[in-house]
Amino acid sequence: MDAAGGGGGGAEERWASLCNCVVNFLLEERYHLTALELLQELQEDGRHAHALRLRAFFSDPALFPPDLVARASSAPPGADPQSLLEEKLAAQEKLALTEYDLRLAKEDLSQLQLELQKQKGLSPEDSNGCFSDASIREGSSSKQDKRDVKISALGPLKDNERKDLNCAVKEYLLLAGYRLAAMTFIEEVPDQDLDVWANSPACVPDALRRYYYQYLSSTTEAAEEKISILRENESLMKDNDRLNAEKDSLMKTNEAANSQIAALRKSLEVAHKDIKEKEKMVQDLKKSLDVQMKDLNDCRAEITALKMYVEGKQLYVGNNDGLNSHSIDNSMGEAASFNNKDANSKGPESITNMLASAVSLTEDTQNNHQISESMVECPPVSEAPVSCSTDEGGGYGTSEEYKSVSNTSVENVSFSSNLHEPSRNDKSQGSSGGTSVYLLDDRVPIDKLESPSEQKSSDKMALETIKIVSDALPKIVPYVLINHREELLPLIMCAIEKHPDSDVRDSLTHTLFNLIKRPDGEQRRIIMDACVELAKSVGEMRTETELLPQCWEQINHQYEERRLLVAQSCGELAVYVRPEIRDSLILSIVQQLVEDAATVVREAATHNLALLLPLFPNQDKYYKVEELMFQLICDPSGAVVEVALRELVPAVVKWGGKLDQISRVLLSHILASAQRCPPISGVEGTVDSHLRVLGEQERWNIDVLLRMLTELLPFIHQKAIETCPFASVGPTSSTPENFFSASCLKLYSAGDAEWSAFEWMHTDCMPDLIKLACLLPAKEDTLRTIITKYLLEVSVRYGRDYLEHIMLPVFLVAAGDVDSGDFTYFPLPIQSKVRGLRPKTSTAEKLAILCVLPLLLSGILGAPSCRQQLEEYLRKVLIQNTKDGSFSMHHTAEIINAVRFLSLFVEHHGVIFNILWEMVVSSDSNLKINAAALLKALVPYVDVKIASTHILPALITLGSDQNLTVKYASIDAFGAVAQHFKNDMVVDKIRIQMDAFLEDGSHEATISVIRALAAAMPHSTDRLREYILLREFNLTSIPSSGNDIERRRERANVFCEALRALDATDIPATSVRDLLLPSIQNLLKDLDALDPAHKEALEIIAHERSGGTLESISKVMGAHLGIASSVSSFFGESSLLGKKESGEQHQSAGPTAAQTSPQAQPESTRFGRMMRGGLGDMLRGKAKDGDTTSSK
Repeated sequence: MDAAGGGGGGAEERWASLCNCVVNFLLEERYHLTALELLQELQEDGRHAHALRLRAFFSDPALFPPDLVARASSAPPGADPQSLLEEKLAAQEKLALTEYDLRLAKEDLSQLQLELQKQKGLSPEDSNGCFSDASIREGSSSKQDKRDVKISALGPLKDNERKDLNCAVKEYLLLAGYRLAAMTFIEEVPDQDLDVWANSPACVPDALRRYYYQYLSSTTEAAEEKISILRENESLMKDNDRLNAEKDSLMKTNEAANSQIAALRKSLEVAHKDIKEKEKMVQDLKKSLDVQMKDLNDCRAEITALKMYVEGKQLYVGNNDGLNSHSIDNSMGEAASFNNKDANSKGPESITNMLASAVSLTEDTQNNHQISESMVECPPVSEAPVSCSTDEGGGYGTSEEYKSVSNTSVENVSFSSNLHEPSRNDKSQGSSGGTSVYLLDDRVPIDKLESPSEQKSSDKMALETIKIVSDALPKIVPYVLINHREELLPLIMCAIEKHPDSDVRDSLTHTLFNLIKRPDGEQRRIIMDACVELAKSVGEMRTETELLPQCWEQINHQYEERRLLVAQSCGELAVYVRPEIRDSLILSIVQQLVEDAATVVREAATHNLALLLPLFPNQDKYYKVEELMFQLICDPSGAVVEVALRELVPAVVKWGGKLDQISRVLLSHILASAQRCPPISGVEGTVDSHLRVLGEQERWNIDVLLRMLTELLPFIHQKAIETCPFASVGPTSSTPENFFSASCLKLYSAGDAEWSAFEWMHTDCMPDLIKLACLLPAKEDTLRTIITKYLLEVSVRYGRDYLEHIMLPVFLVAAGDVDSGDFTYFPLPIQSKVRGLRPKTSTAEKLAILCVLPLLLSGILGAPSCRQQLEEYLRKVLIQNTKDGSFSMHHTAEIINAVRFLSLFVEHHGVIFNILWEMVVSSDSNLKINAAALLKALVPYVDVKIASTHILPALITLGSDQNLTVKYASIDAFGAVAQHFKNDMVVDKIRIQMDAFLEDGSHEATISVIRALAAAMPHSTDRLREYILLREFNLTSIPSSGNDIERRRERANVFCEALRALDATDIPATSVRDLLLPSIQNLLKDLDALDPAHKEALEIIAHERSGGTLESISKVMGAHLGIASSVSSFFGESSLLGKKESGEQHQSAGPTAAQTSPQAQPESTRFGRMMRGGLGDMLRGKAKDGDTTSSK
């Protein structure tokens, strides 16, 4: 029966699955009439569960509006069936046409694809790559679809597939007994005769059921493969279209490249022609130059003849003006006849013009010769044509481009023009005027004719001088006193600038950098100024090729002074090199100097990197610079960190403009530095498992990174102001301190505008600081103080409204006090983020009170504008203790620690002691006990004045309380006062109060007093030591009564600890004799109550103070180390070493040890007593049974 039932259940399940497949097919192919008939028949058969989807489909108002359904339902059955049939036939015809067009388009596309593969020869690699990519994509998607892939997900049905499925569905409907649905389905498929099923692989009996079984039996991989095959054609067609488009673009690019190549070839041919023409021009110029040289020689001969003639006629000219005029006319005539050939070639002109032209031609022709030769050597470089022209005086000169080559040519041109003016005056004034002008100007040009040669000789002499000085300087410098070597700098700079040989210049530059072996700051400044002046003179290229290599060579010099010089040069010479050199070569030099072992070198590199940043041409090296900045910020040297914070950080912010990036990286570095440290405890679920043990490096990194965060605060604040989206609160409407007013925060709370620069502070920065605080143990007061100062600085810059409405709610929630927070000024999305800071477990709550509450009290409520709120909150936390909030009595220790941290800030002492006095005078004993604990915690952080005026009176009040628990709770606080203050008045008050406690005679009071004073012994005064020694003597003299062995042991242990603490201090000999030794003897009387370790320690103290031997010391050392209790027992017969030695060796070793022991007797020193006092804890825990047996 069960098996039959199970088989029937499986058949029913398969029938439901087949029915569901048919329903999906009908709805997908829009055979709605058949689906409606099937719905009716399913409901009639009572298969309502199978008709759920059809019922939901036909009841959808979006597909079938209610009014149309109402009209259709109101009509009588069979109303107007002809119209419905016509509409159905029209829709089917339209669908058939659409499918026919689609089939034709697919066939055309496949044919085109085949033709394209034949014509273009599609490579197998490409097709395989496309197929693999397509299969990978389809495989990944098919894994998501699995077996519930719809028919539409496989693409549109093909005609043969639709026909087979139609026949299979019709067969299923008939076999299932749904004849009306089958008839309706036959009518809805007019383009196919469903009674005739073409012979195909899909034509099988009970086809739909076989399809279903075949689908179930197929594997997932096979289904995915089929799906990928179906989709492969589409991907191939898309890839084909893409490849065709790429081919077209490549063809266009190829055509454009060919056209450019042709144009470049034409331009190259034109350039070759120009070069040939210029070469011909140079040859012509050389030929014309030779002709001019010949003419120049002829002119020189004429000038010499004229000079001789003029000198011979000067005397006669001076005696007779008329004769002078006549002779000059004759001489001019003779000169004209003498130079008749030149006159025929150059035209009629005066002898004065000829003379001036000859002078000008002399120098210009020489220059022409030099420059023409240089042009012949390098024709492609010089593009300017060299041309010779005949001026109006008849002489040969150069064009304007050529005149600018040398100063000598310019002077010659001006000289020639001065000579031309008298000749023009001669033509207008007649022969007599011309004669007088000629005579007046005659001697001037004769003197100036020698100036070019003198200039040439002076230049040659200067060059020779520079060479001589350059050769001598390396030999002179070592013999000049170090303090006077800077006087050689002008000579070295001049030689470097003017010397033509690059090797000599490199040698002199090396001498300049190494002028002083280990220059101090002033000497480095002098050398650096010389290098800067030299860089200004020689230009960028020589600075890069001559000065910078010296920097690179000395970057690893053994003397840090020389590396300092390199660091200085990076910042100061960067102005005089090309921009692309600054962020490549110079930045590499600075990067290597940052890794230098010397602190001063890293400091100088940091300073010069800050100078270098504004000179970078772009920000391509930003991330490298940012990495260097954080490396220098975390430098182990404080001097480097100070320079980085003061100069480099602002420079990087201004240059890079990526304040958001820097802030984000900074916060991640801060958290990472703490998170990489190991936890205090490995026990999960405890507070110590969240706190970290910071190493020295991590503590230093967090310290400097928090200081960097403080340095960035002005930039962050300014950016928040500049990006304010509200026009009504622009930067000009209020001061920066009052910018974030209540009205501005009200607009912000509406959430209508994005203000990420403003939100960063309370959505990113403060939550990360809270996370950091939750990683710091209670002893990390220094780091917590830096965070507090940062929060106070934020409150000052952002204003009181921001402090009260934004900062205070954030830290209240983080501390666990959610009910006190006001979220009115937070947008809704930000509120959820802030509320997420609330601790969610009891451990997190305790951690929040321990770590976040100190920041809330000191950094938020500790602001000057929140003093009243601080007092109210402290009263709430310490006195009122909200019963249903985060702060309860079992968090007292954490709250006291928070108040202790608040006491680090002196300005809050008044508020703290006001609350403390309220606790002291309260009637609640728990508050008084908490007040005593808090007073003890505050003792190390107050001065003697506050201790005398506040702490001691409060403790005396608590010590006089009738409640013994309150009274005894104040004893430890008195001990803390005795430990930290040595004032006589304070000590006297403590002694009086301790006497009052001891007068009670109770065991608890005695134990508490002795323990508290014993802890204060190493730091107390002699008077207090005498006091406790006297009290111990008196108390130990009283025989212990009672049979409670536990109380007797506790009493003896406390006295022993006190005596050992006293023994580690300097005690007068009389006190040792009269008080210390008798107290030890009194304790040794009650051996049952005395711990064996304490007993042995007391015996050693007694022996030392009374003149003991080395054996007593070795006895206690053996007890501590767990070995034999004396030296003799270690080397004795029963020892490990004794068993390995022979009997004779034992006999000889005995007297030796006996002889050496008196010589090795140590003196009683304070260090020895302190070392012995530190062994108490270890001695107390050792089992002494074996040692006692050995000593016996």
